[in-house]
Amino acid sequence: MTRPVSTRPPAARPLITQAMIDAYDEYTHLTFDRRRFMQQLTRLAGSGAAAAVIAPMLAASSAQAAIVVENDPRVKGEDITYPGSGGEMKAYLARPADQKGKLGTVIVVHENRGLNPHIRDVARRVALEGFVALAPDFMSPFGGTPNDDEKVRELFQTLDPSQVAANAVATVAFLKSYKDGNGKVGAVGFCWGGGTVNMLAVNAPDLDAAVAYYGMQPKAEDVPKIHAPLLLHYAGLDQRTNAGIDAFRKALEAAHKQYAIYVYEGANHAFNNDTSEARYDKKAADLAWGRTIAFLKEKLA
Repeated sequence: MTRPVSTRPPAARPLITQAMIDAYDEYTHLTFDRRRFMQQLTRLAGSGAAAAVIAPMLAASSAQAAIVVENDPRVKGEDITYPGSGGEMKAYLARPADQKGKLGTVIVVHENRGLNPHIRDVARRVALEGFVALAPDFMSPFGGTPNDDEKVRELFQTLDPSQVAANAVATVAFLKSYKDGNGKVGAVGFCWGGGTVNMLAVNAPDLDAAVAYYGMQPKAEDVPKIHAPLLLHYAGLDQRTNAGIDAFRKALEAAHKQYAIYVYEGANHAFNNDTSEARYDKKAADLAWGRTIAFLKEKLA
C-alpha cells in the first residue's frame, strides 16, 4: 500500500528578535527570575506556546554536539582535583595526547552555568592548539556544578567573589608548578568567566596572559594592579557589558597597560557559545578564536 505524501509545508522557524535575546540576557545575569523571563518572552512572542518554542533556542543546549568530542584520540582529558584557597577544587584537564616536552598552560573559566560539557569542549579545543588546558569548577565549594541549570543559577547568586578570586589565584599557583607545564600561565573566560579573568588579572601579578570574552570590567582603581597583557573581546549588541568599555580603556591607557580591545559588530553576548542557537555567531566566534590562540601562543611560548 502506498502511503500518501504530505503536502503540508514545514513549520516556519519562529522569529527571534533582539528584544527576546536581551530578555534572556537579563535572565542569565540574574536580573530576571524564570517566571518573569517567561512572562516577558510570552509578551514578546505573542503567546505562551510560541514562548515555549523560543526559550530553548535562546538557552544553551547540553545536547548540542561538541566540536572536539570527549573521546577524540588527539586529546587526553581527565577530571582532577587540586588545592584551592580554602579547600579542594574540581577541574577538567585536557592536553595533547602526543605531548612532547613542557607546554604553556591555560585556565578556561566557565560561564555562570558552571563547568558543563560546552566548557569541557572548549578546554579540548585549547589543548588541540598545543596547550595544557585546565577548566576549574568554581562551584567546587558547593560540591561541584549540579546537573540542574536552575539549581546552578540559584547557587551562583551565593558565590563569594573574594572566594572566587582566591581560588582563581590558587589555580595560577597550581599551574605554575604543573609538571607538564612550562611555567607560563594564561587564562581565557566567557561571560561570568570573562569577568573572573579580569578579576584574576588584578589579583595575580604572575599571570602571563588574560583573554576575556564579554566580561565585566574591574574597577578603574584596580587597573594599575594588572601585569598581564589583555585581549578583550566584546559583542557589538551587548549594551550591558559594553557600558564599561570606555572607562576600562581610559584606565588601561592611564596605567600604560598592554591590551587590545575588539568589538564584534552585530554579535550578541555569548557569541562564542555554539550550543546557543540564537546567540552563536560563527563569524565573530571564529575571528575571536583565531586572535585568542595567536595571542596565547605568543605570550605562553
